[in-house]
Amino acid sequence: MVGVALASGDSVADQVRAHCLERYVAPARKRGDLAVGIRAGDVHTELGFAQRLPAVCAALGSDRFESLARVRRVAIEGPLNGSSTVFVYRLL
Repeated sequence: MVGVALASGDSVADQVRAHCLERYVAPARKRGDLAVGIRAGDVHTELGFAQRLPAVCAALGSDRFESLARVRRVAIEGPLNGSSTVFVYRLL
């Protein structure tokens, strides 16, 4: 747990950022990984969203996520707003 609490009124972007920090970035950092890939469709499913893929992709592609997670996006693989889109980040 990275200490990001979700309130019921949090935006989709806030939920995505908090989830990805806890589920992907923090474990990768703990393992000593240099990079982490996050598939938008996995996040969408894990959060139980319906028809929110563009919002998930926007949150993962934002400068705010990079700053909050202390990562630098190095690649986007696949379509820009699809379930198979993978955002690849270098851990800082």
